[in-house]
Amino acid sequence: MELYRRTGSWMGAWDDRILELLAKDGPQSPKKIADREFIRTTSSNVSRRFSALADHGLVKPLGNGVYQITRNGRLYLVGGYDAETGMMLIEQEGEGIRPYDWTKIYLDEIWDALRGQF
Repeated sequence: MELYRRTGSWMGAWDDRILELLAKDGPQSPKKIADREFIRTTSSNVSRRFSALADHGLVKPLGNGVYQITRNGRLYLVGGYDAETGMMLIEQEGEGIRPYDWTKIYLDEIWDALRGQF
């Protein structure tokens, strides 16, 4: 069974890229994302997208305009979460997505938790 990302009708053109950057690089501000060479939008637009993504549980604010991806956001990226309905497409480990994806999700969450302590 192959899973594909299920976008929400509320999602914007940059939302997948924003989530991918948060998953790869950890918590970010709108300016840090908008300053990327391959992101061709403004920091105010990224800020609006952060708000929409937070309203739908894919990111969470950490304060001072910095956002972090949530587990639902990580699951969305691997096809395990439907952004339109807000429903999980998998109920447990090993169902639908590869064990590698679960391992990466768990390790990324640990890394995000430790990132601010060093």
